[in-house]
Amino acid sequence: MSAELPLALRQSLFVAGTDTGVGKTWVSTRLLAALGAAGLRAAGMKPVAAGAELTSHGLRNDDALALQYAANVRLPYELVNPCCLPDPTSPHLAAARAGRGVHIPSIKAAFDLISTETDVIVVESAGGWLAPIAAPARPGEAGTTMEDIARTLGLPVLLVVGIRLGCISHALLTVQAIRSSGLALAGWVANPIDPDFADRQDYVESLRSRLPAPLLSIPTVP
Repeated sequence: MSAELPLALRQSLFVAGTDTGVGKTWVSTRLLAALGAAGLRAAGMKPVAAGAELTSHGLRNDDALALQYAANVRLPYELVNPCCLPDPTSPHLAAARAGRGVHIPSIKAAFDLISTETDVIVVESAGGWLAPIAAPARPGEAGTTMEDIARTLGLPVLLVVGIRLGCISHALLTVQAIRSSGLALAGWVANPIDPDFADRQDYVESLRSRLPAPLLSIPTVP
């Protein structure tokens, strides 16, 4: 398996998406399985999750649980998902409705603790690259976004592109924002989320010729 896992994937990564619902969790869990099969101590992290059920153990988000189960390093849920919000909406709205904020230093502290137990960490974003996590202090400002978390962690970015109508522009704009942030783009994954989309391969080739990073495949682990 180690020979099948590209070098670009054998490191801690921030998994971003061109939008919500493009398959970030699908990619992240399979990447965790491949990293484990390659002999690495791998853990997943979902810094912010909006949309959770109240259980006997507290709020739990399905994506964060999937990352927790896919890892070969067992961690408390609170480290995997430091900020869990009940409403399934944009994180800044979910946080406001829950009466709490998204505390980036706490997320960084959780990441640092996980780092002491692992070789690699797969950090999954919430929503798109500029998904807001806090309201702006003044009108006209952007406010805090997922980009701020990515920059704080300082990881190379793996971009998941959901191949469907409109994804070319979304991917190019996201890559432009990633590069403007000063972070490295490790590669991108083409996820065929629309099985009826006839131009899928043409779109993939169009993106391959335009994106400044390799198209990567996540190995399948039995």
